[in-house]
Amino acid sequence: MNVMDKSTRFEDAAIKRNRAVGPLPDGHPEVKIGKVGVLLVNLGTPDGHDKKNMRRYLGEFLSDPRVIEWPKALWYPILYGIVLNTRPKKSGAAYAEIWNTELDESPLRTITRDQSEKLAKALSGHSSLVVDWGMRYGNPSIESRLQALKEKGCERILVFPLYPQYSATTTATVNDKTFDALMKMRWMPAIRTVPAYHDDPVYIEALARSIANHIASLDFEPERVIASYHGIPQSYFKKGDPYHCHCQKTSRLLNERLGWPEGKLMTCFQSRFGPEEWLQPYTDKTIEELAKQGVENIAVFNPGFVADCLETLEEIAGEGEEIFHEAGGKNFTHIPCLNATDEGMAVIETIIRRELGGWLID
Repeated sequence: MNVMDKSTRFEDAAIKRNRAVGPLPDGHPEVKIGKVGVLLVNLGTPDGHDKKNMRRYLGEFLSDPRVIEWPKALWYPILYGIVLNTRPKKSGAAYAEIWNTELDESPLRTITRDQSEKLAKALSGHSSLVVDWGMRYGNPSIESRLQALKEKGCERILVFPLYPQYSATTTATVNDKTFDALMKMRWMPAIRTVPAYHDDPVYIEALARSIANHIASLDFEPERVIASYHGIPQSYFKKGDPYHCHCQKTSRLLNERLGWPEGKLMTCFQSRFGPEEWLQPYTDKTIEELAKQGVENIAVFNPGFVADCLETLEEIAGEGEEIFHEAGGKNFTHIPCLNATDEGMAVIETIIRRELGGWLID
């Protein structure tokens, strides 16, 4: 029996099982079953860049104990007494600079939707498969999308936290929210979650091609290329978070693939928050120092982000370039994230197909 015959039998069996359930007593609607769901999950986005929406979004994000590990008795008075009264205006102004005005949404929401739609198209040959997307913070929520997939008949769901490098502040909190949602379900689906893929050959290859293609389009040659990852506090790393190690391995494998001389590719960390010491070297300080040392041409990319967002577009492509030029640098370029490009979708599709093994027969 060939693979296509097996796939057909799997899908036919699902249809028969669905029909077998039939109408339930007491006026209950027909229960849909036999489907497999895929849920892409990214960090999150506010619904708007006004103060109200920013306060709601930041409140959810910064009250997550995986993100801020301080005791609530210490952190909450600062969060609700200071941070949420001052930061929404500043963050809202930053979002306004990158906002997708045509769709009235953040770029992260636009790109994540595009990734979901392209993945669904790539896997459209499987009638038993349903693809959806959601956000850890903001909308659409993980809980709402899991419920939607369940209502469409998904008895098995693969949750894909869209973070190449694992951290408790990202991957783990997506999984936390997923299982919190399942606790509210009487009839919950079987769940798988996608592990970190920081060293996956398809991911490294996609990054290498994206970088090489971008640099080939420039009229200058970058003397330094900075891999800027989102930072975490040093204390989290010392407690056992593998994130720093994952980032370093990604950079090492990427440099080997590109064949660059030692020192051309630099690993840095951005987006620090609060008084703690974070992973170093800091991206902004490094950009400034390079310019002061006489480095005229640099490129920066964000391998820890699968989609361009506030941290890549405003913080790096915007503020990063300003810092470089003000310190005396000449040419600065930001290399876009993989987004929904062919290279980016190859990574997502390859990992999804692998992780669906036994659930979806190719």
